[in-house]
Amino acid sequence: MQTLAMFGPLDTIVGPYIEFIVLGLLVANMVTRIVAHRSHVNQNNDGGADAMSRSMLHNVTTALLVLATLYYLTWDSYAGLVSGILILGMVITDFFEFEARLVEARRDVPLDTPKGAIAASVLALLYVAFQTLFFIVEPVWTAIVG
Repeated sequence: MQTLAMFGPLDTIVGPYIEFIVLGLLVANMVTRIVAHRSHVNQNNDGGADAMSRSMLHNVTTALLVLATLYYLTWDSYAGLVSGILILGMVITDFFEFEARLVEARRDVPLDTPKGAIAASVLALLYVAFQTLFFIVEPVWTAIVG
């Protein structure tokens, strides 16, 4: 059976490892979210809402994560679609969480942790980790389910 190679050499090099790449980028994105929040707290303490800016590193990992998820969609349509929806929800939540931090900074209230973005990223992490690391739980899963 011949497989469809939409992106030629990229499918050969990256394709078999795209699940691990998405998982790694998702973990990196979660780490940069923590660093960005600490930076926002420091920026708020130094200069208020006017001094706060989005973290470039977090934006880059988010963009790479979205691109990798779109590529994953071409590799495995069902898992790519579900993880894409979860990651899109995470990106939208990230946007509104930063805006909420700006409102808190303008009101001179201590900055809250980005709970919505953390919850969305944990949900995406659970799904992507299950898809990626299924080979670890497969014997137990088939013993119970099938």
